[in-house]
Amino acid sequence: MRARGANATDIVVLVVAADDGVMPQTKEAIQHALEADVPIIVAINKCDKPGADPSTIHNELLKHGIQTEELGGDIQAVKISALKGTGMDELAETIVTLAEVLDLRAEVDIPAHATVIESQVEKGRGSVASVLVKRGTLRAGDVVVAGTTWCKVRGMTDDRGKTVKSAGPACAVRVMGWKEIPRAGDLVLQAGSEQNAKDVVANRIEKRTNRERLATISELNDDRRSENERSESTREAEIAFRRAAASFKKGLRTTYPTKAEFMQKVSKADATSEASSEAAKLETPVVPIVIKGDVSGTVEAVSESLEKLPSSKIRINIIGTGVGPVTESDVAMAGAGSQGVVIAFNVKADKKTLSVAKREGVEVKTFRIIYNLLEDVEKMLVSRLPPTLVEEIRGEAIVQQTFDITLRAGLTTTVAGCRVTTGAVARANKMRILRNGAEVHIGPASSLKNEKHDITEATKGQEFGISFDDFEGVKEGDVIQSLHYNEVPQKLN
Repeated sequence: MRARGANATDIVVLVVAADDGVMPQTKEAIQHALEADVPIIVAINKCDKPGADPSTIHNELLKHGIQTEELGGDIQAVKISALKGTGMDELAETIVTLAEVLDLRAEVDIPAHATVIESQVEKGRGSVASVLVKRGTLRAGDVVVAGTTWCKVRGMTDDRGKTVKSAGPACAVRVMGWKEIPRAGDLVLQAGSEQNAKDVVANRIEKRTNRERLATISELNDDRRSENERSESTREAEIAFRRAAASFKKGLRTTYPTKAEFMQKVSKADATSEASSEAAKLETPVVPIVIKGDVSGTVEAVSESLEKLPSSKIRINIIGTGVGPVTESDVAMAGAGSQGVVIAFNVKADKKTLSVAKREGVEVKTFRIIYNLLEDVEKMLVSRLPPTLVEEIRGEAIVQQTFDITLRAGLTTTVAGCRVTTGAVARANKMRILRNGAEVHIGPASSLKNEKHDITEATKGQEFGISFDDFEGVKEGDVIQSLHYNEVPQKLN
């Protein structure tokens, strides 16, 4: 959104709080403004707040490529207080002066050119888009095209909600009458008639469909190329088999070859390739997500932010986005995948939709601050990753003597008489047997006794007998370690 704003405007007013300084979002705004090569005016806000030091802001901005006039640069900085209105006249005068110096002008008597700032669905109004007129004049009744939708302007309101009949350059208005919601950032162009607008939209949709088809064809070509490579490998294996058979007939080979030994190499290569691709798919869990927001720009920002999250261990698949409240169809879409999630930003879901989500096992998460959203989604992703098991040695015991004990049905088992040297040996823990420092066995104990009594734990200095179901090779002098595995949550990166 900040990038679109920097490219859509003629002058950037960078607002920096005197008490907070340069925040991460300020750094991002500076980066977009510098990349767009747009003139910048710095407005230092909250200068009236006790303890605020506006002079430190100049040095902070300098670190990020903004050199104000106070430090010998050419970027003007104005001290303001949005709460009290202090310095606002000076800021307005600075903007007007810079516009005059840059000789910023725009044609008025030409078809309108504008940019979609935001778009949303409003109750009683339908699809509404906030647009910034850059050239020409937009009037009620005009037909305009934006992206893959069009609009006959049914009505316009300004930033104060007042109805207006026309909007010239540098005017921001809310336009009603869209057939579908345009995307934030789309270019708005005036069309000569409704039929002209429909033709343009149909042409754009056809081009988009063709691009999608080309992408699909490219994938099919890749699959065919792989199939041709496998066929070529098969032909080469058959040729090698015939040559080997000819060598046998000429006496150059002692054994007659089998076709299977040559084809086996091809099969192994194919199996290895398929297994690696399937393993990659299976190893990375995927969480299907549907995003709903109050305006299209918000939905786009949330989508881009989620796509930037680390995806090496678990991946987000955004299967749907939209503007407006959460509906049952959104829940159904998220429920089509396993453990789907619906993220609602500045919108809500009614009780019926929430009950459907609960029945389908779909989480509906609502947010108003994007940083809280990203933090919560990261926690959700981490919770869906299997925890890492960290081994901890809880105790050690030394084998002092071994005994062969006869069980029922004539079976025998080896029991190791041990003494705990450190910590405690618990019956529920896994046991590792070390011999001369090397591991010879690891597994659970079948019994843990002290003087013929079953015990759950033996502590330091205590003697006990232990046996194993799947290991009979324990010897005197072996060291037995009692192992406990702690579950530690994974990190995304």
